[in-house]
Amino acid sequence: MGKPSKGSETGSKSDKKFEKKLQFYTKVKDTLTSLSVQKEIGKKKKTRSRQKKLKAYDLSTLSEFLPEVNASQKLAPPAPDLKMNCKRRQELVLSEGERLNKVLDHPAFQADPIGSIFQHLQSEQPPVEEKPKKKNNTNGSKKRKNRKKGKVESMDF
Repeated sequence: MGKPSKGSETGSKSDKKFEKKLQFYTKVKDTLTSLSVQKEIGKKKKTRSRQKKLKAYDLSTLSEFLPEVNASQKLAPPAPDLKMNCKRRQELVLSEGERLNKVLDHPAFQADPIGSIFQHLQSEQPPVEEKPKKKNNTNGSKKRKNRKKGKVESMDF
């Protein structure tokens, strides 16, 4: 292209280099297309396996075997979303502020603030199960573990 050809040679050095470049570019193009096809196949397999996993967790078929639930139990309040955005945070601040004002205006809280807080915490906490204490000996001393000192057991073969 840029260089004149030498004598009567049909394929000069620059022409051979150019042909090699073309072959290289075609190989690269072929591998890229094959890789993209493999990626698409892989993505399809992933979605299929996810759908199969979702089907494994589908418990709608069990509903015919379970007893019916009363309408009052079905209307339980939905679980609150855990994501906190600006609007939800503002609503929470307002509702908690109203609750604080109600507590501060309550006559039991005004009479004995610490006592009413203690009573509220006692009513909110689940009952604590007490573990039975370990029994002491009749004379009140601690038991000592029997240790075998100096005795070596022989192994028979």
